[in-house]
Amino acid sequence: MANQVTIYSTPTCAYCKMTKEFFKEHNVAYSEKNVAEDAGARNEMIQKSGQMGVPVIDIDGQLVVGFQKEKLSDLLNL
Repeated sequence: MANQVTIYSTPTCAYCKMTKEFFKEHNVAYSEKNVAEDAGARNEMIQKSGQMGVPVIDIDGQLVVGFQKEKLSDLLNL
């Protein structure tokens, strides 16, 4: 079964771009929420993670803050 993956990001965030490239390399489907433009998504991210920084990645309810390749690989069974 595919993981439910959401990335909270901004267009200018280098780590967000790296995370999305990582997902593309491994054919991981994800939905993206732009917290720079979407106040609702920003509030949702802050509520879930307590973080203002991006990226915040939600994988089946498990949160990863920042681009942590090993943790992402573990959660996605890569």
